[in-house]
Amino acid sequence: MLLRLPTSVSEAQRYLAEGAVPVGGATLVWAVWQRDGFPEQAMSLRDVAEANVIGREALGAAVVLHRIDDRVPEVLHRAAASVGTGAVRRAATVGGNLVGSTLRCLLPAALVLDAWATVLEPDGVRVTDLAEVLAKRHLLLSLRWRAPLVSGYRKLPGAAGGAPPLVVAAAVHDDGGGRRRLVVAVRDGYEVVGESTACERGPGQVLPLLERTGLGSLPPSAWDVVRRQVTDVLERAAGR
Repeated sequence: MLLRLPTSVSEAQRYLAEGAVPVGGATLVWAVWQRDGFPEQAMSLRDVAEANVIGREALGAAVVLHRIDDRVPEVLHRAAASVGTGAVRRAATVGGNLVGSTLRCLLPAALVLDAWATVLEPDGVRVTDLAEVLAKRHLLLSLRWRAPLVSGYRKLPGAAGGAPPLVVAAAVHDDGGGRRRLVVAVRDGYEVVGESTACERGPGQVLPLLERTGLGSLPPSAWDVVRRQVTDVLERAAGR
């Protein structure tokens, strides 16, 4: 297998057009390749600057999870820190976790940030939403978002070999003119559900509104985690 390491977007486009298979940290595909056979060409974006950005409102797809720190919003930082072991986080990439993994531990965080995606295709670079990226398994170049006022993340402990642990992510956004919006995303099993509601008032008024969305069908134990996470972010947002 020939591993291509482009240093520019245009070079990556060329290799993609030639049939190179995108690979991040290879934490997910290596076992599959050993079983089914290796591709003739693979390509990593680890040397492409646009895929390595880390900032208040951007994160590159080639960034390995252990590099994600407090330069990004709290919800994304904590989500990355909760993935696997230290060895996994030193190899796994943002793009691999979001597009290649069935767990998609970063997805709830990306959803509550209202993130959008820049994707790389053989004929160019374009911007799209996360739903399309996941449905069509695009080659992710980076995520971008507008920084929230506050955000939070909670992942419950999971049993080894059991179902994926519950994840609750939340963020409060300032939409201007005194309007604030709460976005909550929950991973329950392998399904991720996201909802939003206005949140100019406190938890006592906001939680009943949220309960009337799709999140209201969550089991009581999961809803209790949502309630605590929402209360936390709303109380912290009140001081901003």
